[in-house]
Amino acid sequence: MVKKSEFHKPLVTHMYTADPSAHVFEDKIYIYGSHDLENMGLDDGKGDHFKMVDYHVLSLDDIGAPCVDHGEALHIKDVPWATEQMWAPDAAYKNGKYYFYFPAKDKDGIFRIGVAVGDKPMGPFQAEENYIPGSYSIDPAVFRDENNRSYMYVGGMWGGQLEKWRTGQFVPFSGEVGMDGPQGDAPAMGPYVAEMSEDMLTYKTAPREIQILDEEGKPLKASDTDRRYFEGPCMHKYNGKYYLSYSTGDTHYLVYAEGDSPLGPFTYKGRILEPVIGWTTHHYIVEFKDKWYLFYHDSSMSNGVTYLRCIKYTELEIAQDGTITTIVPDQD
Repeated sequence: MVKKSEFHKPLVTHMYTADPSAHVFEDKIYIYGSHDLENMGLDDGKGDHFKMVDYHVLSLDDIGAPCVDHGEALHIKDVPWATEQMWAPDAAYKNGKYYFYFPAKDKDGIFRIGVAVGDKPMGPFQAEENYIPGSYSIDPAVFRDENNRSYMYVGGMWGGQLEKWRTGQFVPFSGEVGMDGPQGDAPAMGPYVAEMSEDMLTYKTAPREIQILDEEGKPLKASDTDRRYFEGPCMHKYNGKYYLSYSTGDTHYLVYAEGDSPLGPFTYKGRILEPVIGWTTHHYIVEFKDKWYLFYHDSSMSNGVTYLRCIKYTELEIAQDGTITTIVPDQD
């Protein structure tokens, strides 16, 4: 089933925003995203043309309401261990505190996951002195299950460095983007998941790879670029099942897979969103007032400049069996 989207306009137009995660806190929707800056960087395939140094928190009182920009919530100058590229973040609430998770490169040029803590959902957030021990790659997404256990999902290929950790240690790039990971009929890499400690500041378990299977129960192949994992994991739960959604990267789809556990394995089910204007596709799925919504970004506000994006959202149709109606974006 395919649905023509009724996409909203960009949430804000006074700055470029991207990589949304959306959460319902205090009866509002809070959107945590990255802040794209104009620059002269070249696209080298490793994402170095994405130059971001701070985060703003946005909020909606209701669907269709004006979007509020709460201002700067965290800047790289206030993160002792980070040097550049404050990419896609996420947030969580527990223990009376709000936890803001973000990737950035450390002083060795390796992506790590940091955490900052605040008393309010819009921040400001105070960064911890160091990144989460044992963390790596990009795109943190935190899911809190009904049993009060929390899990962080991470991982982005190519510029996100996920494939550089296949041995358990960071191995520098070979020099050709895309050639360090699995190839051909080899099983594709999946995102990694770690259970969070009770204090939400560290991992309780070491990150482990998630398996994504085809309809026959076999791992998706690296060559299956329309379905295999690339970046941007998101987890939601519906009618007792767990749904891992993600971007396929260079084929520009948002897709999803179903499982019986937050740790997987997951079976591929279908597409959520057809390609939008721009290269990257990043999203979040959230329930609000008994309806489901997809937050995503595209490059429509910059007339297709891939690293200058804008956050949008639209209602998501989910059937009783968990099937998500595919959305075809309005490119006008």
